[in-house]
Amino acid sequence: MTEPQQTSRVRRILVLGLPIIGGMLSQNILNLVDTAMVARLGDAALAAVGIGGFLNFMAIAMVTGLSSGVQAVAARRKGECRESETAIPLNGALLVATCFGVPLTFILIYFAPHLFALVNSDAAVIEAGTPYLSVRLLAMTAVGWNYSFRGYWNGVNLPKLYLFTLVIMHSVNIFLNWIFIFGNLGAPELGAMGAGVATSIATVLGSFMYVGLGFAYARSGGFFRGLPSLQTVKSILSLSVPNGIQQLFFASGFTMLFWILGQVGTRTTAAANVLINVMLVAILPGIALGMAAASLVGQALGRGDQADAKQWGWDVVKVSIVLLSLLGLPMALVPDIILSIFQLDAPTQELARLPLRIVGFTIGIDGIGLVLQHALLGAGASRITMAISIVMQWVLFLPLAYLIGPTMGYGLLGIWIAQIAYRILQAGVFVWLWRGGSWADIKV
Repeated sequence: MTEPQQTSRVRRILVLGLPIIGGMLSQNILNLVDTAMVARLGDAALAAVGIGGFLNFMAIAMVTGLSSGVQAVAARRKGECRESETAIPLNGALLVATCFGVPLTFILIYFAPHLFALVNSDAAVIEAGTPYLSVRLLAMTAVGWNYSFRGYWNGVNLPKLYLFTLVIMHSVNIFLNWIFIFGNLGAPELGAMGAGVATSIATVLGSFMYVGLGFAYARSGGFFRGLPSLQTVKSILSLSVPNGIQQLFFASGFTMLFWILGQVGTRTTAAANVLINVMLVAILPGIALGMAAASLVGQALGRGDQADAKQWGWDVVKVSIVLLSLLGLPMALVPDIILSIFQLDAPTQELARLPLRIVGFTIGIDGIGLVLQHALLGAGASRITMAISIVMQWVLFLPLAYLIGPTMGYGLLGIWIAQIAYRILQAGVFVWLWRGGSWADIKV
């Protein structure tokens, strides 16, 4: 490949990936702002929001999995030059999200107090976290709609549309946080629950905006012009369900991790919540580049060019390594500056300092796995990526974390080293799988 050709490919990756990265960064900046605002209420509230957030992540995992199914099918149809059918899978995903999300919302709200008590036994954490989780669950169907739209925009190379929506959503969320957490402008002071109220309102607002954008930009692709065929629904579900199960186990794994951390202490849980939110600021750009890779791979396979699809995976990996390594430098070199945002007390900040450094030095390697995992999803290899992710997290990492942390007494640092090691090993497995190339024969 000549240098101009390589430059052109990098430019295409960035044109597609940068809006997705912007959206992902805006989402994580929002999480950081939420965490920083709630941190002023104390360690119990901070731990409650962290645990509640991951319980909510676990609850919505199946509807967020729709995104990968819509993206894979839409990208393949675009590559096949079937432009008038690209939004048909979106229609099906919106229907599935509604039929699945509405009843599940009410079931999970009923069980929310019991779910929270299973994860953490601290009465103050449960008291603050249960109403926060219940309010977040109210937006489950809206979350499913939002992720379905994002998958579509990614699949047809229009991610800039949801970047605009996310910026508005997050701005509204921050403003409503200020109102409801602290009781400003005459509103009731809801504390941690106020953060949940703000997020749910902003999420529903985003759904309305996405529908408007759908009528403006996706009508020619079949948006709201007919239901998908049974075969298309099967294709969406065959791709979405394994990814949803993977997301469910991933979120459940983080919930289990918070339970393990809780065995060490509430201060450790609070420090870990901050670490995770900071880490995701750097990781999600890798996921965003992975989404770009999924579209590029899917479109290449739609054209029948398997070699080009494989090369797109490697090209996006190269960009990801450079970008994530740069984003990791502040964590590695000046962790105290980053941690000072959250106004942690001295012992909690001391706990978080060295784990954050380790994340900063290794996050570029983690990005390799993130990109190739999503590239495999774009090719339709959702089952194998599900199996690898679940086995690595549940069979390897979580038992090791419990052994190293509460049992052997190495605390947060030991648990974090184990997490980094498992993520690097998982990246290696995805590299091996991508090199093999059997994913290129999957029909979507």
